[in-house]
Amino acid sequence: MTSTSTSPGLARFNVLEEHAAHAVLLEACASTAWARRLLAARPYATTEDLYATSDAAMAELTPDDLAEAMAGHPPIGRPKPGDPTSAREQRGMAGASEELKAEMLELNLAYQERFGHVFLICATGRTGEQMRDAVRERIGNAPEREREIVRTELGKINRIRLARIVEEDA
Repeated sequence: MTSTSTSPGLARFNVLEEHAAHAVLLEACASTAWARRLLAARPYATTEDLYATSDAAMAELTPDDLAEAMAGHPPIGRPKPGDPTSAREQRGMAGASEELKAEMLELNLAYQERFGHVFLICATGRTGEQMRDAVRERIGNAPEREREIVRTELGKINRIRLARIVEEDA
């Protein structure tokens, strides 16, 4: 599949009833502002158009919108029970040692204490050690810098989740 033509999954997304499409988008990202922006731009001619709209919507999210989006993400190392998406995305922590899991818990708590929200990283394809190193590196950031890193990471996560929506079989 190329991104220059409408895939069957994208075509299905384009014709979903608005409430169903809204629900699908909120599963990808818990920000209602982001979901509304993507809904308003339907139909999409290509997946690249969808991704570009997602990126533009991410750039416009307010701090409150970002907080709403982050609230939909469990801490690294503790995927939501029964949620295959968070389990798949955090697969790098699944085989981590008990020591690494305990360290991540401590780091997650310290990060949350410092910034007031969960540590957010695009965990897909990362090892537990890479995620630990990232939180260690980012915990010293200024809040404004960290907010922009979170925005970037959330954008990466949204693209991965949107790809699954538009590429999955009927």
